[in-house]
Amino acid sequence: MSPDTNAKLIYMANQIATFFKSQPAAEAAEGVATHINKFWEPRMRRKLFEHIDHGGGGLSPLVIEAASKIKRPEAA
Repeated sequence: MSPDTNAKLIYMANQIATFFKSQPAAEAAEGVATHINKFWEPRMRRKLFEHIDHGGGGLSPLVIEAASKIKRPEAA
């Protein structure tokens, strides 16, 4: 994945997390995961997990927490 694509996905995921930070803590990670599951295509989710698997640098802790609830696509 190119650094630009990586940066864009990180930015988008963090924007989602920023929105859901205003929700009660018990609901915030679920909200992030639900949004990503609904609106991100499998290719985007695959790239997100590749980034998380390599340390997840730059991602909000809320995105990292939500990762366990995000549907992990099969390898390409």
